[in-house]
Amino acid sequence: MKRVSDPRALREVLATGGGRLAFVPTMGNLHEGHLTLVRRARELADRVVVSIFVNPLQFDRPEDLEAYPRTLEADAALLQREGVAVLFTPEVDAIYPEGMARHTRVEVPVVSEGLCGAARPGHFTGVATIVCKLFNLVRPDLALFGKKDYQQLLVVKKMVADLAIPVEIVAVGTVREPDGLAMSSRNGRLTAEERSQAPVLYRALEEAARALKAGRSDYANLQRAGLTRIEAAGLRPDYFEIRRADDLGAPAPDERRLVVLAAAFLGKARLIDNVEVTR
Repeated sequence: MKRVSDPRALREVLATGGGRLAFVPTMGNLHEGHLTLVRRARELADRVVVSIFVNPLQFDRPEDLEAYPRTLEADAALLQREGVAVLFTPEVDAIYPEGMARHTRVEVPVVSEGLCGAARPGHFTGVATIVCKLFNLVRPDLALFGKKDYQQLLVVKKMVADLAIPVEIVAVGTVREPDGLAMSSRNGRLTAEERSQAPVLYRALEEAARALKAGRSDYANLQRAGLTRIEAAGLRPDYFEIRRADDLGAPAPDERRLVVLAAAFLGKARLIDNVEVTR
């Protein structure tokens, strides 16, 4: 595995190989969810590039950026074992050479609004900007994203479509712990007691999904029930919403493809999760 930190050197390294190129952008502190993306990338392409970059532009709170775990050497060892061809680890100054305030930004309308977009102002602008820049640097044939960050996935898909970026976006299902908790770097911020409480988020989503599959379309009632269950378990809910799966719009009563999304605070962590429903 080659490790590159200079964006200019990256193109030289990538030019030496051939075949299909898959890309997995990450912020590091890797877990099984990330490695699942890497393994899927290896199945679909000849070479895999992984980036590790803690992007300050997508953090709405400085304390979250400061607290984000940085485990580069451990991450590199994992990726080496997974057969990654190139690990790209740029510094902030290399990505934003004139500073973030003077850097061009990419905004994706509508799908980035509401849900996590409302709770974290500017977050998806930061995501779209860095992903667009990384796509231009790596120039992959395909890029892989997890469905746990469902709104982020749709933001990236719309950006790629609107800007005619020649990359295929591959969505990979959420990887979960045995008790259902979606794997996330933020889970490491949970205490032992909080960790035992956390799976209620997924259970509340599954309960709503079962009701939808059974034919219920009283979305407001199901959303209220989800919020109540999360709060009763000791979490501080941010949102619990039923939306159209394709664009996160408000669903009609007879909508066939839905997604139930939730976010909640637990201790120092903000947990997000979702469940797709087809009926």
